[in-house]
Amino acid sequence: MGLFGRRRRQDDADEDFEDAESYEDDDEYEVIGGDLFDGAGPWDEEDAPEDGLNRIDLGSVRLPVPEGAQLQVEMDPAGPVKAVHVVLPVGQLTVTAYAAPRSGGLWREVSTELAEQLRADGATVRSTTGEWGLELLAALGDMSLRFVGVDGPRWMLRGVVAGPPDRLDNSAAALYELVRGTIVVRGTQPMPVRTPLPIELPPAIAEHIQQAQEDGPA
Repeated sequence: MGLFGRRRRQDDADEDFEDAESYEDDDEYEVIGGDLFDGAGPWDEEDAPEDGLNRIDLGSVRLPVPEGAQLQVEMDPAGPVKAVHVVLPVGQLTVTAYAAPRSGGLWREVSTELAEQLRADGATVRSTTGEWGLELLAALGDMSLRFVGVDGPRWMLRGVVAGPPDRLDNSAAALYELVRGTIVVRGTQPMPVRTPLPIELPPAIAEHIQQAQEDGPA
């Protein structure tokens, strides 16, 4: 199997968005890329490199958590883990893997729906063509959001960073770095398309959360 995420561009990506414009015309945007992207991930489990990079194992994804980052666990009221957020001074980063068709192309569908939903919520949305293809940049209140997506073998990986507008370039670099080093563990179990792949917490974190829930509010 080949690598996924290596400089795959979609020249017509902007056509899906009526108010799309290139970031190259934005004075606050700086292209972040170059040789760092060559041979980078995200990786399918079967293609995962032996690079010695420390990653936190969350079951469906293995994330290279940056030094000094904090982890925030978002629990579903029903019990399962909904998301694990990586919090840095530049913003909050979230990487989620979904079941996808073998034919790929799920990110393009999802990004169109995501842009429509963001606009319905009052956000200004723009699109660009980045290192993995289509990216979205949204402005909502005093927060800027950047979304990237990668279609892999029977999975799709979505990454998002939310942070202050004056940290736009730094938050983009942090998101790219996290996505580049992520390993996706799809598994063999059949799952409906768009189903989030399950997140499993490391035992130490799970025990800490369980203890906090048992202790209740201070």
